[in-house]
Order: sequence, then structure tokens, then C-alpha cells
Amino acid sequence: GPFWDANETWLVLGVGLLLIAFPEAHGIILGELYLPVTVLLVGLILRGVAFDFRAKVPTASKGIWDRLFFTGSLLAATSQGYMLGSYVLGFEKNLLAQLFALMSAICVAMGYAFIGGAWLIMKTEGSLQLRAVRWTRLALGFMMLGIIAVSIVNPLVSTAMFEKWFTMPQAIMLAPIPAVCFLSALITNYYLSHFRPELKVGNWLPFAAAVLIFLLCFQGLAYSFYPYIVPNRITLWDGAAAPESLQFMAVGVAVVFPAIIGYTIVSYRVFWGKATALNYY
Repeated sequence: GPFWDANETWLVLGVGLLLIAFPEAHGIILGELYLPVTVLLVGLILRGVAFDFRAKVPTASKGIWDRLFFTGSLLAATSQGYMLGSYVLGFEKNLLAQLFALMSAICVAMGYAFIGGAWLIMKTEGSLQLRAVRWTRLALGFMMLGIIAVSIVNPLVSTAMFEKWFTMPQAIMLAPIPAVCFLSALITNYYLSHFRPELKVGNWLPFAAAVLIFLLCFQGLAYSFYPYIVPNRITLWDGAAAPESLQFMAVGVAVVFPAIIGYTIVSYRVFWGKATALNYY
């Protein structure tokens, strides 16, 4: 519960910042992605409702809310992946672009499954932990497939992006990003394939690797598209709001951002260690 509440706040903050800081880009992106954004919102609503109701209904009825939570999660994850694939290709509408977006939808969903499985390995024990090991290893493969696909497609569809990554000395300076990403994946796969629950050592490693891999991927995407906020259409400078709006937003962010970080840290600290049975007393 506390982690759910903390994580959804980042989503609200991100969309709010995009609207205030880059209104023109906000309009273009949501206009191009109207349907997947609608699916995303439906998925998030299902998740929120199912999450709260499941904790309060009789045991016999929990299965219904489990399935609704799964459905909402799958809708949210695949819609985000589809939006990422569309964004990477500049919102192209041809068949190949749509197929790439669908592949991105599957791979992003598996990436989230990788994070979730890694979290369960860290937080649980027994049979659930062993199942999580299998899920995490399977999801890792699909996630890396998606990362490889995006890494290949990006330079192929954009000459500027190709020059950013494959000209000297940038190629040497940027080499650690993919190298560390794939090394983290290899180490995680080795750990999962040789997992021994009785040792209770390194349960945190898959989750730490998941965080590192996603941070590196975001860093790579940000570098690839900079300075564009809408690929090949609007730069950060052209799409920025009026200085007065940015100043107003900066004051709010200066207050809200540290608060979110603070209570996220507190949540992780209070609920540190393995999960135990739910108890309201």
C-alpha cells in the first residue's frame, strides 16, 4: 500500500509538469496518443480500485479483484510500452511502426514484470519467492529483447541519432551505458539460474539491477532525443512555456519534489525487510 501510494504520485507529478512546462508538446503527444492514454487511465483506475477493494472483501471474493488488478496492470503496462514505441518512431502510422509499437508494448510489460519479480525475490520467502525467480528470469529475456530492438531502431531511423552514438569521441564516452546495462542483465541471469533460497544472500541484487538497467535506458533515451521533446518537431526551447509559468512551477516543484522523495524514503525504511502476513493490530 505505501509503495503504491508513493509511486502513483510520481506519475501525477510528471504529467502535471509536462502540461505546465511544455503545453504545446503536451497537446501534440496526447493528441497523437489519445487512445493508448485512455487505455492507460482505464488500467490505472482498475488497479487503484482493485488494490483497495481486495484488502477489504472476504477471502472468497479476493480472486475477482486479483484478476481485475492483473487486467488493469496489463493494460497500463502495455499502453505505456505502445506509447514509447510510437514516440521513438516519431508517431509514424505505417504498418512497420505499428508492429514496432506493439513489440514495445509487450517488452515494456515484461520489463515491469521483471521489476515486480525482482521486488518479490527481495521481499518474500518460500514458494512465492521461488516462483518469482522463474518469472523474473523469463521477463528479463523479453525486456532485454526490447532494449536491443530500440537500440537498433533508434540510430537507423535518425541520422542525427546515429551520429550522436557512433561518432568519436562520443562512441567511447557512451560505451559504458550499454556495457553496464548488459553486464547487469548477465549477472542477474546468472544469479537467478543458480538461485539458492537457503543462502538468503543477495536477494536484493535483481531489484538493484532492475533499477540500474531502467536508469541507464532512460539516460540513453534522453541523450538520444535531446534537445527534442517531440521527436524531430519541437525542441525544449521552442516548446517551453512562458517564463512566468516556469517560475511559478519551479516554486511548486521546490516544495513538492523533496516531500515526495522524503516520504518515499520513509516508506522504504519503515517497511524494510521481508514482507509478513497482513495484520491491522
